Amino acid sequence: MEIVRTKLDGVLLIKPGIFEDHRGEYVETYNEELYKKNGIDIAFVQDDISVSGRHVLRGIHGDGNTWKLISCLHGRFYFVVVNGDRESEHFGKWQEFILSDRNRHQVLVPPKHGNGHLVLSERAIFHYKQSSYYNPSGQFTFRWDDPELGIWWPINNPVLSRRDEAGHFV
Repeated sequence: MEIVRTKLDGVLLIKPGIFEDHRGEYVETYNEELYKKNGIDIAFVQDDISVSGRHVLRGIHGDGNTWKLISCLHGRFYFVVVNGDRESEHFGKWQEFILSDRNRHQVLVPPKHGNGHLVLSERAIFHYKQSSYYNPSGQFTFRWDDPELGIWWPINNPVLSRRDEAGHFV
């Protein structure tokens, strides 16, 4: 496992080891002891997946309490993390990643950061572990195309939910 610090405080890029042979591949996606040894001492309480088709954009959502460990189980997506801490000097800064079933990278997203993803493949399965239970009333949402954030996305007209199109719960 390789852990890479990113330009956003607290956001880590995690590259798990991949064992490949003539039968295929084996990837350990989470091992509490190994993560703790590498400084990631977070108690995760909920796992979720989201399955979406090409050009679906989900997010940008976050809250003030939840750590998320994000990975791509199938397909490929463009993943964005945004600092949503209004008290931080880095508020609104963002970073992008490509997560796929080929690279098996993971991104650790801290509280007060939002995340969103755009599906680049025909279909993708987005997986995340959370350190707190889902609480929609405690979440914030940024519009995917908020001009103040200036996030670059690989397409101009993604498929959006009403919430993501509005930039808040509807």
